[in-house]
Amino acid sequence: MGLRFTVLASGSTGNATIVQSEDATVLIDAGLSAKKLEELMREREVEAKELDAIFVTHEHSDHIKGLGAFARKHELPIYANEATWEEMHKHVGAIEADKRFVMATGTAVELGGMLGRLRVQSYPISHDAAEPVGYTFYSDNCKLSLVTDLGYMSDKVKEQVIESDVLVLESNHDVDMLRVGRYPWNIKRRILSDIGHLSNEAAGEALCELLSDRTQRVYLAHLSRDHNLMDLAKLTVNNVLESNGFFFKRDEFALKDTYYDRSTEWDVVKRR
Repeated sequence: MGLRFTVLASGSTGNATIVQSEDATVLIDAGLSAKKLEELMREREVEAKELDAIFVTHEHSDHIKGLGAFARKHELPIYANEATWEEMHKHVGAIEADKRFVMATGTAVELGGMLGRLRVQSYPISHDAAEPVGYTFYSDNCKLSLVTDLGYMSDKVKEQVIESDVLVLESNHDVDMLRVGRYPWNIKRRILSDIGHLSNEAAGEALCELLSDRTQRVYLAHLSRDHNLMDLAKLTVNNVLESNGFFFKRDEFALKDTYYDRSTEWDVVKRR
């Protein structure tokens, strides 16, 4: 099987993604209520008891809203770095010691059997959280990267996600829509900063350095409901790519949608 995944939800109202190898199933973030997580998982025919672990990117509420309740109810182990544990403890509540795993940033965890083993690699990203991370997943020579909530695409992040077969990448806002939007200026400044969120144009510029013959699909994620539109995000990213000499046939590469209110179809990641 290699890898397969579904983005259960993506955006400021909640984030959660399931990644599976042949022998392991993990949830990345739990930014929705436990009830909503269970509902979305059932739609994709996954039961909570199938999960081997939950991995946390950072402690903001749209990534951990249902974490404590969901993990306790289903007795699931949680992986996060120490700084994230310290910041989210008061929001998540008590987690049994044997379910609390400290995963230092830059390290990897392996789950599952030898034939369908899932390797989860963490790496630092730039965001206004205690110690935010992105994750890249490996199984059966396949590579999937999930990186959102970053103010800019650092060289360290590029090193981790380049040569991904599939990439889930933040394309949070259109800069012009944000500048004229209803948010107060201090929030706009934070979003536009190097510890804020990646714009459509910045996502396109990053992809110019990340795309290779191996890359088959890029999911644009964590879109702002107030300052972006999926069609606009895809158009902007595609225009940046084309202006830098990237032209694709439909069967070679695709930009894909994510949603704040529903999950994506299962995507099977295979090596080209």
